[in-house]
Amino acid sequence: MNCKQLRDSVRLSATRGLWAMALAAQCATATSLPDQDPAPVRPEVQEGIVFNCAGHPVAALAAALNDYFRSLGLGPDIYRQTVDEAKGSVQFNLRDRFDGTDTLNLIHRIEFDLKEELVELPTGSRKPRTVVTVSKKEILLALLQSGRATRFTGQACSVEALQDQVGIRQNTVAWSESVEFKWPNGQAAHWNRKYWNHGDLKPRQPLHAAINDVFLHSSMYAIGCYTATKLIVIQGVLDYYRRVKHDMATADAIEVRLMQDGEPLSSIEPGAAWYFESDSTPADRVRPGKLTFLAPGIAADNFVPGDWSYFLNTDQLTYQKTGYEGSNAIYLGRGKFDDYYNDSNHSYTYKEKLLEVYQWRHRVFSRERDVAKIHPLTASEIRGLGETPEHGGLELDYRITPYAFGFADLPAIATSSAQP
Repeated sequence: MNCKQLRDSVRLSATRGLWAMALAAQCATATSLPDQDPAPVRPEVQEGIVFNCAGHPVAALAAALNDYFRSLGLGPDIYRQTVDEAKGSVQFNLRDRFDGTDTLNLIHRIEFDLKEELVELPTGSRKPRTVVTVSKKEILLALLQSGRATRFTGQACSVEALQDQVGIRQNTVAWSESVEFKWPNGQAAHWNRKYWNHGDLKPRQPLHAAINDVFLHSSMYAIGCYTATKLIVIQGVLDYYRRVKHDMATADAIEVRLMQDGEPLSSIEPGAAWYFESDSTPADRVRPGKLTFLAPGIAADNFVPGDWSYFLNTDQLTYQKTGYEGSNAIYLGRGKFDDYYNDSNHSYTYKEKLLEVYQWRHRVFSRERDVAKIHPLTASEIRGLGETPEHGGLELDYRITPYAFGFADLPAIATSSAQP
């Protein structure tokens, strides 16, 4: 589906009208934009992993991609491929027997034989620590699921571009697994003053060192979930290229991009992510992100590990309480979402995340302290929370996803960009 078709398919409710404006600008600048067609999967609909590579030897590319899938334990009995040499396209999807859009329960499907992986992360000492995290195989399966398309075009027509996408996502999740920040609870945020001045990078401090410190000494930081999510996205990307891939040229280019306006924590995500805010302006909604772009129209149960999603507090009264406007969430795979404050054993299930945000309207800000205030919901009511706000739910139907760094010309960032 091209950008014109996607814009034409957007439902034009009040909020969708704003979304369509933002989407039009994104289509004009993004080099590869995942999307989702609301209709059932048809042969002509592009979903899953799609390489649109006119002028490239797509048969050779398809063979190389099959080798990569096989290296992660995925055989041709799991997925199907469609090669169109005339159009220069290669598409991969899960086979029809794995129909639907659900990625939350991939870990429970015995036919996929999914296991977690061990990943080593640096510490403040010479000895690294080992974390249990999502497997690259699960990430790849989620990308292959119906409900959205992850596209690679131009320079990104290579196996390496897909490997980087999977690697960035796994690294982002790995750093999210057990990091524990302090919750400011309406008070001023707290930062390690060696590197930061109230969230601003101090002069002559390398950005990558300051970001690393956030995760090596997380107990020194009291920050909200929005700031925490931006930091984990930066760490997932920068650390992948610096430490995991050892691609210093790309790492340096990303660091320059983050610093070009002098505010490395601003504009990580595109301004259209906050289209629903009352102070959102047309200029905000066309501002691109430094590290991420939007994948719109995603089904409620479709998350790829490393996705940044948002659950909106639709209660007008508690929405005004600082820190409770909604929940920025990183999907960790295995049906789990991040818990940076260890309120739920370092992760929430999808149901727990929905209920966490819903119960704020009943003043349940601590599940232990405020347990008597919890309002029970039926299974049907809980499912309804996964709908978009205009349909009575809490979940916004977009995902914020990383660019194909090093394989695409990223949209320019205005030096006057403001924080939403």
